[in-house]
Amino acid sequence: MQKSSLSCLLAIVLTCSISAVTQTSVSRAKDAGPRMPANKFASQNDWWKHAVFYEIYPRSYGDSNNDGTGDLNGITQHLDHLAKLGVDAIWITPCFPSPQVDFGYDVSDYRNIDPQYGTLADFDRLVAEAKKRNIKVILDFVVNHSSDKHRWFIESSKSKTNPYRDYYIWRDGRGDGQPPNNWTSTFGGPSWTFSTDTNQWYYHFFYPQQPDLNWRNPKVETEMFDITRFWYGRGVYGFRLDAVDTMFEDPNLTDNPPLQGSDAYGMPIQDHIHDHSMSEVHAELQKLRKVADEFPGRVLIGETWTKTPEELAEYYGPNNNELQMPMYFNFTKVDQLDAKAFREKVAAIESNPIHGWPVYVLSNHDIRRYVDRYGTEENKDQVAKLMSALYLTLRGSAIMYYGEEIGMENNDPKRVEDVKDVIGQKGWPKEIGRDGERTPMQWNSSTNAGFNRDATPWLPLDANYKTHNVASEMANTSSILNWYRQLIKLRRNNPAFYAGDYLALDQDNPTVMSYLRKSDNGAAVVLLNFSSQPQTVTVDAAKVGASSGPTLAATKAGSKRVNFRKISLEPYGVVIAEVQKQRR
Repeated sequence: MQKSSLSCLLAIVLTCSISAVTQTSVSRAKDAGPRMPANKFASQNDWWKHAVFYEIYPRSYGDSNNDGTGDLNGITQHLDHLAKLGVDAIWITPCFPSPQVDFGYDVSDYRNIDPQYGTLADFDRLVAEAKKRNIKVILDFVVNHSSDKHRWFIESSKSKTNPYRDYYIWRDGRGDGQPPNNWTSTFGGPSWTFSTDTNQWYYHFFYPQQPDLNWRNPKVETEMFDITRFWYGRGVYGFRLDAVDTMFEDPNLTDNPPLQGSDAYGMPIQDHIHDHSMSEVHAELQKLRKVADEFPGRVLIGETWTKTPEELAEYYGPNNNELQMPMYFNFTKVDQLDAKAFREKVAAIESNPIHGWPVYVLSNHDIRRYVDRYGTEENKDQVAKLMSALYLTLRGSAIMYYGEEIGMENNDPKRVEDVKDVIGQKGWPKEIGRDGERTPMQWNSSTNAGFNRDATPWLPLDANYKTHNVASEMANTSSILNWYRQLIKLRRNNPAFYAGDYLALDQDNPTVMSYLRKSDNGAAVVLLNFSSQPQTVTVDAAKVGASSGPTLAATKAGSKRVNFRKISLEPYGVVIAEVQKQRR
């Protein structure tokens, strides 16, 4: 990617500026609370258990060269924000070379950086600058498929005898013009595309431009394992594994049973039992874990869509030797503010038969922002504080999505002509796509919200950027941003939250979710009002071990001490109090 002389000069100035910033990065990071001392961990290899992860969509975080698209240097420019926020690791969605059919999830070269995002040197600099701020870098690894422009697939398509043919899944049709079976793509249409060059069909769970890799081929396994070693060697601390549920499919190509209705693309709905969640995936992930274990402290995070706690438990492995962090997506399936529903979701993960470490998610690049799912125009800021208090005070790791900390909202396209996401273009209006949750980060109230100088951003900004941005919220002590900083600091410094067990309280309350977090070195009570009405609740003093305690955090200013016999909560209010035994 060519840069003008002015851009180069700006890059030099930026480099010098960041170098100067890093001299004071330690003192600045103190604003978010001290980093957790090493002696609070059972092992430095388990750092992820106490971490807050932060997902970054690189196209949308910071545009350093003013071309309308975010880039790696744009992330580096904003590392101080992340240090002040208190996050421990950033997960960067795919930034590898790609035709961008699925905005990076169609990888054409796993060992490089797409020119629109920068260079390998830019990536190395990002990792180095993040390390100075005690922030680890996690990459998104697309394990199920590559791009059809990847060298492997180009070779594979040439002939049935090509050495790369078996890197992908090629099959004869079951009749003239008929695909091998009835499987349908999750992005619309059949899961098979015909090649006139070899008169066979190739399989793709997603777009035709994303052919599935054949993980039953040992050469594919070796290639992909070595790719992870390449990035571990560059300082990457782990991978979020994309679409792991789809790595294998039934080798007999058994038809999926049909269900009632049709999807957003007009295809018959089917039960994906033969092309999803095959048992072979677990053996493969255990092998991938062995590679990760060659590099101390590395972590594997899985995009694991499961229906039951038992299914999720399988992804930890029989001896906790698979994924350390399979994502728990069941929060995203609760479609309204409901204390009972969220209490049940937490109970399900806490009863996990393998006792794996929970991983909570509320939003991401594929899922509507939670303030839009649960909030209204009148209460979105309150909902942002309520839901952040939930997933940042539970036992387990939390994965934030960029912009959550300032209350960013979805900015959904209003016309099909404005849609950039292919699934929205194909499925409109039943499927509007994922553009709404991918809009540029809102840094300040200036032109383009500080995302860049003046070039038109790749997606339009939400109108609320004038009030919901990092600069204005940093200056407001009662802002969503400072609430997030307070919660993350509390989570880091209080043993009840970074090492405590979870115990549900008052489980019959239909509107208030309350629970105890308790460790050997401290305990705290969390109360969350999921209703639009004020609530008064009582905490069982005998169960928690005290009748009152100091306020640790609250959405409404009040007493510095909480009387557990009578706790008042405003609508959507939060109270977090330390359990402090009375001295005799």
